[in-house]
Amino acid sequence: QVQLVESGGGLVQAGGSLRLSCAASGRAFSNYDMGWFRQAPGKERDFVAAISWGSKSTNYADSVKGRFTISRDNAKNTVYLQMNSLKPEDTAVYYCAVRLGGSYYNTTAGYGYWGQGTQVTVSS
Repeated sequence: QVQLVESGGGLVQAGGSLRLSCAASGRAFSNYDMGWFRQAPGKERDFVAAISWGSKSTNYADSVKGRFTISRDNAKNTVYLQMNSLKPEDTAVYYCAVRLGGSYYNTTAGYGYWGQGTQVTVSS
């Protein structure tokens, strides 16, 4: 069992930055690939970024490439999402999750142990 707690969300103006954190407890965090997803009101939960267990591989949604950076610190059992040049369309609840496999890395079906989410609101 893994428990995930996201933090770092808030209200920011367009063009600003936020850094989200996802703290993990429970089973060996460093063994797992991790992902960030987001869900806007009335929309499906969409893939944002993923990182392999040893940080050698990262993947991003096209909509955030060049603006967002995923990273992790296995010693702190934490994965991060640095978000720069934020846009109003980035407004959503952001979730982290553990990649369990069985599906593509950019689909929710391949993830579990979801956190409770953190709200990001970008004003224009």
